[in-house]
Amino acid sequence: MTKQTAVVICPGRGTYNKEELGYLSRYHSDKKAMLDVIDRYRQAQGQPSVTGLDAMSAYKLPVHTAGENASALIYACARGDFAAIDRDKYDIVAVTGNSMGWYIALAMAEALDEQGAIELINTMGSMMSGGVIGGQMIYPISDDNWHEDSAQKVQIMQWMEEANQLPGCEVYPSIWLGGYLVLGGNEAGLKAMEQRLPRLQDRYPMRLYNHAAFHTPLLASVSQKAFEQLPARLFKRPQLPLIDGEGRIWQPHSTDTAALHRYTLDTQVVAPYDYSKAIEVAIKEFAPDKLIILGPGATLGGATAQVLIKHQWHNLQNKQDFIQQQQQEPLLLAMGLEGQRQLATK
Repeated sequence: MTKQTAVVICPGRGTYNKEELGYLSRYHSDKKAMLDVIDRYRQAQGQPSVTGLDAMSAYKLPVHTAGENASALIYACARGDFAAIDRDKYDIVAVTGNSMGWYIALAMAEALDEQGAIELINTMGSMMSGGVIGGQMIYPISDDNWHEDSAQKVQIMQWMEEANQLPGCEVYPSIWLGGYLVLGGNEAGLKAMEQRLPRLQDRYPMRLYNHAAFHTPLLASVSQKAFEQLPARLFKRPQLPLIDGEGRIWQPHSTDTAALHRYTLDTQVVAPYDYSKAIEVAIKEFAPDKLIILGPGATLGGATAQVLIKHQWHNLQNKQDFIQQQQQEPLLLAMGLEGQRQLATK
């Protein structure tokens, strides 16, 4: 059987939701050694184990979405999924991720060993345990056909500029997420944007619960703290090409590990994360047969598809084309969806 090539995409913070409770026991009860590394580390920090959080009888929003718990849980689920990909079927040619998924991508590409990975992910996830800095909200920048609305994009940037002229307001682009823009800011800045952004689909602008103003200058103090706690020696050259949130490729033989450390703890923390660019680079530079999104959850599917449509990958023109393609011969396999998971695993 001829192997297909795949770029693997690692999920961000908003992916372990109520429906994902029990994900580890459902899919990864055979990966005790991997989970033990994570649980032992967290135990030493006086934090609940990921296996314990995943096995709770009910999903608790304040518990499961708290940064110090969500990040380690999502990492454990994603790491298990990465190990479950059928390597006889797929040759993984590159790894990328969205937002916190960058840290997971570093781990999957082995730029961090298992111990270094949980140290980085848990440390960064716990930075807000003393209180969340600012917040995030999400807003669509595409139409019903999943075509990007560039006029809408320009208008939002103008409103952001206006909001930032107001006393005490700070708001910035946080993540370019396919047909969505995630904004990060302080309370006054987000409120000013809520007053300007027209209400859409009775959902947007939507605040992201328990999310800080990631990827904005408001997190400069977090970046500083990260450098104090996470030394450059944790980083190694990746074993697989890594695509970051600026669309840069970190290659196995030429990566400068000091620069990778700096990007991860500085640029990536305080500057916008361009997930759309990362996906564009993935399809144009690596031309994979498949894109595989690790679980938990499958919320990245729509945003990824919107990027594929923008670049007319495999001649995709609109949302309907994508849906048809997925039914016939899926290009995108989200491991959080049972049917697609079966195509990715043995």
